This record gives sequence, C-alpha cells and structure tokens, in this order.
Amino acid sequence: MKRILILLLLTVNVVFAQELALVRKDGRFGYIGKNGAFVIQPKFKNSKNFSEGLAAAEDQGKWGFIDKTGNWAIPATFDNVKYFGSGLCVVAKDKKWFYINKKGETVQGPVTDKVFDFNDDIAFVKVGDKVGFMGPTMKMIVEPKYQTIKEFQNGFARVKNNDRWGIIDKTGKVVVEIMYDDIGDYSKGVAWAKNGETLGLVHNGKFTAVDGVQKIWDFDGNDLTYAKKGDRIGFIDASGKWVIEPKFDKARAFSKGLAPVAIGKKWGYINTKGEVVIEPAYENAEVFSADGLAPVKDKDWGFVNTSGKLVVPTQYGVPNGGGLGGLVSAVKEDETGFVNGLARVKNNKQWGFIKPDGSVLGNAWYENAEQFHN
Repeated sequence: MKRILILLLLTVNVVFAQELALVRKDGRFGYIGKNGAFVIQPKFKNSKNFSEGLAAAEDQGKWGFIDKTGNWAIPATFDNVKYFGSGLCVVAKDKKWFYINKKGETVQGPVTDKVFDFNDDIAFVKVGDKVGFMGPTMKMIVEPKYQTIKEFQNGFARVKNNDRWGIIDKTGKVVVEIMYDDIGDYSKGVAWAKNGETLGLVHNGKFTAVDGVQKIWDFDGNDLTYAKKGDRIGFIDASGKWVIEPKFDKARAFSKGLAPVAIGKKWGYINTKGEVVIEPAYENAEVFSADGLAPVKDKDWGFVNTSGKLVVPTQYGVPNGGGLGGLVSAVKEDETGFVNGLARVKNNKQWGFIKPDGSVLGNAWYENAEQFHN
C-alpha cells in the first residue's frame, strides 16, 4: 500500500511540475506537454498561460483558474484576471481590482490607487503621484515616495525622483545615487547612465564618461555590451574601455561567446576578440540561446549553431514579442528562438514547435501557440 501511495504521489508531482504550452485548435484553447500530446484538451473559449501551477480560463463569461489536470482550482467568478506571482494574483470583480491567493481567498494589502502584479516578489503601491513597493506578506518595504519605479531585474530597479534617476535594491537601499538624467538596468555592479549631456557607465557607484558615445545598451549579465559612436557600433567593458572598436553597422548582445553584427546589410557573428567567425550572409540574426542555436533570416527564419552550420532551414516565421494578438498574453516577454530544447515558429499561418534537429513537435500545427510555462 505504501508503495502504491508513493507511486501516486510521484505521478502527481510529475504532472504538476511539467511545463505546458497554451495552444488553440479549432477555435478552442487547450494545453500540450513537451511530448506534443494534449494534457488538457482544447475546450476553452479563452484561457491564459500557466503561472505557478495555475492557468486562468473563461467559463460562461467569467474567469477562474484550472490546475494542470484541467480541473477547476478556483471557480470562474471573476470579471478579469492576471497571472500568479509570489502565490498571489490580481483579479477584478464588480469593477474593483484586488488580490487572491491560490485558494481563491481575498488577500488585503496596503491602500493603493492601482493594484499591481507581483514580480520578483515585489508589487508596487501607488498613492497619488508617488510609488513604493511591498513584499508577498503584503507589508510595505518602501513607502510611496518615488515618481517612478521600473520593474525589478535580478533584484534591482531603476527609480526616478525629482526628475533624476538612480538604482535601488529590493530592500529599498539606494545602490546608485539618484542623480542622473537617465539610467539603464543594473547588472554586475554596472549600469549605463546619462549625466547632463555626457553618457557613460556607473561602476560600483563611480561615473565614468565614455568619450563620444551616442548610445550604450544594457549589459544584461554580460561582461561586454555594445555601444554606438558616430554611425558605428562596437563593444565596451564595465570600465568603459573599447574592447572591440566601433566598426559595425548594427549589433546585438554576446551569448555563447558570439554576437550578431551587421556589416552593410548582411548579418553574421563575431567572437569576443572582434573576429568574424560566421560570415555575414543573412538579412537578420538574433542572439544565441542557451541551447546553442540562433535564429537567422534569409527571407524566412532558420537556425544556426555556434559553428555557423544551418541546422534548421530558413523556412519559418518566428515570434517578435507580440504574443497572440491580445487573445492571450505571455507571463513574460516572448522569447525568440530555442527555449529549453524547443522553438516556437510559424508555418503557413499556423504555429507549432520545432526541435533542434528540425523535426516538428507532435508533427502538429495550431492556430496559435505560446511558449511553455509552469
């Protein structure tokens, strides 16, 4: 009996741990697993991606939440709903927005003029024209005192006060003084910033001008970022030193030791020494994913590996951060390219998923399809 119970528990845990993708077939939404089979049959007129094990679905004009077996975990009684974060979700009923937990119970928070989603265990609180934030216990961390707080990224957020920008952490501690005309995201102790008419980097609290630059992009966890000087783009390090001189027409971030660059109207890839390792031959090119594949365009999109071999022919459309026309929306910004072994692509006005070998998941195409989510 104990063995049976253990097996049942393991089965339940596997079901609830698996990622599911929202797809639409014959005008109805359902969910597939990573083997391509339907886990929840397409039966919903409207539904959304899973977040923290629950997905919003519509029933007779009202919204509730289903679990990964397709059963109702929270009855459909709401006029509108968002996504779960930190165990809480923003929902609307009778023109009022408020929080619920995973039992569907109302959770009271501080007084706010607008109810914000939780992201990275933080939710903003707005009173009048000032913004602060609270944690998932609904206790205030920073009272509303800022003009603007941007979304937290890896534990840090850009803030604005008295028309000046700086950086704070999740405790509210100021890590970059609020004194700049503009500022980028904070990564590994560095962010680009604008001080008067001068553009440069704030590294460990010290501002260093980067001579002659018109734009610096965020580091996003990389040791190098790209920057524009005159009409050319190169790469700088956290000290502001040009590691790769500005000589490219366009560029994107490094990943897997390679960065897409445009020379004239053609895109290829360089290494961290600035050497061209994949010849410019494409109309467009994106960064490499963790899977070691990058989308490249030659009329349509395909995928190359880090050796430059075209492993998936250029015959597909790829998402461009636009979701599915407002019917459903991703929990986070849509990702172009391979994500954990699968890439969402478009083929003859239908959507599906391909594997790194170019085969189609489940050999199936759908009216719509979104990335896999938990």
